Amino acid sequence: PGVGLFVDDVYLPTLTGAQLELLDVDRIEVLRGPQGTLTGRNSIGGAIRIMTQKPGSALGGSLEAQAGSRDLYSLRGSLNLPINDVLAARISGVIKSQDGYVKRLDYGCVNPGGGIPSTRAPGDCQTGEAGDYDYKALRGVLAFTPTDRFSADVSADYVKDERTPAEVLSYANNPAPNASLNGVPFDSRFICGNFCNYATYQSPASSTWIDFTGLLSGVPGTVLPIPVVATSASPKQTFEGWGAAARMDYALTDKLSLESISAYRAYKSRFADDDLSPLPVALGQNRLKHHFFSQEVRLNADITDALSLTLGAYYSDQRTTYFTFQDIRYAPFPLQFIGDDPVDAKSKAAFATLIWKATDALTLTGGVRYTDESKDYTFSRRNPDGSINFFVDPTGTLNGSTISYSGDKTDFRLSADYRWSPNLLTYATVATGFKGGGVSARPFIASQAVPFGQETLTSYEIGAKTDLFDKRLRLNASAFFNEYEDIQLTLFSCPALSPAPSFPCSLQANAGDAEVKGLELELTAEPIDRLNIDASFSLLDFEYTRLDPATGLSRDDVAPFTPARKWSLGAQYHFELGGFGSLTPRVDLSYQDDLYTNAANAATNKIDSYTLTNVMLAWSNPAKDLTVAIKGTNVSDKRYLLNRYDVSGGSGAVMDQPARPAEWAISVRKTF
Repeated sequence: PGVGLFVDDVYLPTLTGAQLELLDVDRIEVLRGPQGTLTGRNSIGGAIRIMTQKPGSALGGSLEAQAGSRDLYSLRGSLNLPINDVLAARISGVIKSQDGYVKRLDYGCVNPGGGIPSTRAPGDCQTGEAGDYDYKALRGVLAFTPTDRFSADVSADYVKDERTPAEVLSYANNPAPNASLNGVPFDSRFICGNFCNYATYQSPASSTWIDFTGLLSGVPGTVLPIPVVATSASPKQTFEGWGAAARMDYALTDKLSLESISAYRAYKSRFADDDLSPLPVALGQNRLKHHFFSQEVRLNADITDALSLTLGAYYSDQRTTYFTFQDIRYAPFPLQFIGDDPVDAKSKAAFATLIWKATDALTLTGGVRYTDESKDYTFSRRNPDGSINFFVDPTGTLNGSTISYSGDKTDFRLSADYRWSPNLLTYATVATGFKGGGVSARPFIASQAVPFGQETLTSYEIGAKTDLFDKRLRLNASAFFNEYEDIQLTLFSCPALSPAPSFPCSLQANAGDAEVKGLELELTAEPIDRLNIDASFSLLDFEYTRLDPATGLSRDDVAPFTPARKWSLGAQYHFELGGFGSLTPRVDLSYQDDLYTNAANAATNKIDSYTLTNVMLAWSNPAKDLTVAIKGTNVSDKRYLLNRYDVSGGSGAVMDQPARPAEWAISVRKTF
């Protein structure tokens, strides 16, 4: 990830497991721009700090139930338990489930006579659904405060998440002779619609005739049959994980304190890849097993009334084992192999931040962090019978080999802010950050197993924060200029490292350098009592300044998921109903500009702009301890995309991830 995600200052090192249900949250801090000095690696775009509720001294809690569209049901609650004068506990949990919104259909049943036999009875063509989920989470915290100088919080959490990704086929061509079944080509007939697909998640056994001599020497020779075994997978994506953390704070003196944050996390995950058609084009079974340990120590010192210092050290050690069974039949030769790859990664860092209040109005901040990291990726590429796969690893050098990456980086941050009045503050910041390098995790052939280096960023930002009209209007503005070097991009076409242009590729590479200019505005206002308005606007201009010719990219391309404009607008009014409580209606609008999901921009990986509308009507009783709310999301039923997976140059497919259609829900929340 390029944005660091932290829960109670514990770093979550992978995107897997980062889809969190916000449970018992106290606050969320969004730190924009590179945060390389305090939060370290992989916070090149910023950091998100989720801080949960801490156990308190009063008995209390909350309970919320919700029901809505497509059998949405959820129940969440929290309970605070004071045990004695020095010990308190807090427990929270959530159970949430909902049916899907994308239908999986049998092609032969829907299209009788289409060349593919049906496996369903006439009139009953649905084989499953996607977009459904079943989520459970439990969290507990124990707070121990024996003295005024020492406190310790110990927490543990558990998550079980089962869902089927909502995907539809939006483009299909016939990239290779292998992409057919019973003479039926892989083409646009398999595009089902906006909210359905013909995925089977299985491929039958077959034989492919291959000229070994021709592959090795280019001289035609004997053609021999190569058996391909049957494969199948579950469309269900599962995640089960747990973690524990301990945070200790000790005040050595009135001006010197020591913090320690220790954490251990582990998870198992299973997911599948399918071409979403009834043909045996591409199918992958994948499993991840992960564990992670981290330790951070901070020493905080108030040197004088105007000068404070933080010194710290960080260490993490993690292992992820990636199992995959890939069955790719559109390639020029059988590409069916099993991988079971352990990946080890370690990171060490030391950091310091100095804050000097030079005058009552001027504050200067300086920070520095040194990081040293390493990753080792050991590859396994075998046939289903255990033998080495000749086509993936013809020389036998990839299977069992370990490819390593190591690197270090020193980041800094310099910031000055000046408070002109209680209502106006301006600031200027120069900061650097980086995203760690590594090894491409999914080479389909030995030549694609290559390391990639760090992505680095230098950011220049100026801004102002204002409170105007007796604090009825808050307006914040910032402008920034970012210089990227060795930007990391995923390439889905790498002919220089592949035996054929249409050969599959999913290569992480340092593509070049880029400049990004941006502007951000935020507004909150209360023009009259009880009317609240909030708005935001962002503008981005992305431009490559250097590109590696081997990437095949153009200077006119922009980085994936980089919309030029985004804005949001929300408003609510609080009606007091006297002895009947209060009523609050709210409307939210949000807009996102066009963007591309591939580094090589094309119409097949473009997501069009869209505007969304959400509404809510909430009633609260006079005591403010009971709230009933009716909520609507995407109420205009706008069809828009969250992602597009474009491999049209290889398998000939583009898979879309449509967002949820209009949904309604009612919730009841009680605090006590």
